[in-house]
Amino acid sequence: MSSNMTAVSYGLKLSLPEIQRLRSLLTAAGLSVGAETRAGDGRFEVYAADCALEAPEGGGPGAMTEARLDGPRRALAAAGIDGVDTALVPTALRTAPRKFLIMDVDSTLIQQEVIELLAAYAGKREEVTAVTEAAMRGELDFAQSLHARVAVLAGLPADVVERVRAEVRLTEGAAELVAAFQAAGHAVAVVSGGFNQILRPIAEDLGLHYWIANELEIVDGALTGKVLGDVIDRAAKEKYLREWAAAEGIPMEHTIAVGDGANDLDMLGAAGIGIAFNAKPAVRAAADAAVNLPYLDAVRYIAGV
Repeated sequence: MSSNMTAVSYGLKLSLPEIQRLRSLLTAAGLSVGAETRAGDGRFEVYAADCALEAPEGGGPGAMTEARLDGPRRALAAAGIDGVDTALVPTALRTAPRKFLIMDVDSTLIQQEVIELLAAYAGKREEVTAVTEAAMRGELDFAQSLHARVAVLAGLPADVVERVRAEVRLTEGAAELVAAFQAAGHAVAVVSGGFNQILRPIAEDLGLHYWIANELEIVDGALTGKVLGDVIDRAAKEKYLREWAAAEGIPMEHTIAVGDGANDLDMLGAAGIGIAFNAKPAVRAAADAAVNLPYLDAVRYIAGV
């Protein structure tokens, strides 16, 4: 019994000798290699190979679990090519008629961490950046760290939100990724530990199906240093992934989650494939795949869109 999947390798440049080495690595990892394709647009190149992983003696379909893919994934990561990453993706996900893509926002959909931009107006950027980085590494409870970081914003005039909004830049390839998924009939969502006041216009401009973030409290034209309601933490991100995918009638096996920090780990683990985007080491280690390129639309090649 075998399991069909696609090995997708991507890097800034893939030479023929590197392609040949990738074939050897796939075979050494226990995969039989079938049809191959190459793609790219000058920014990065992609090599994809249809593969099969043989089930153990006497194993049935249930033997083809994520745990069995850990071996090949680790082997490829350990023996891989510098500057080239390889994702093992179930063929059923890549060929699904409808897929659900959910992404983190700060340092994923956009290039910046919004809380740090806001904190700069309070003269607290370095202090807040240190806390943010510790939270993204998983060293601090996210909700507690968010409350502590937002507290330094107390008293700032509400118009700093507009100024920060003007500073925000989409990650390269973000708009192209969303457009490609939408054009193919798939659903796209974002879930953020950031703030609705910043995310709302971005989500509307991109035409996202679903989006949510925290809400900064504003009273009498000033930030109070508090957020309204429950914090969007790692558990909430997974919850919304499941709820929104169910609302679209898309099974979890056909979902793709993308993020960079510890706050994304539950979401990445629950999705059909979890992709770490220029992520912290602990997140890269836990994710099914990693994109270490500056281009977010590399995700579409992994997902087969």
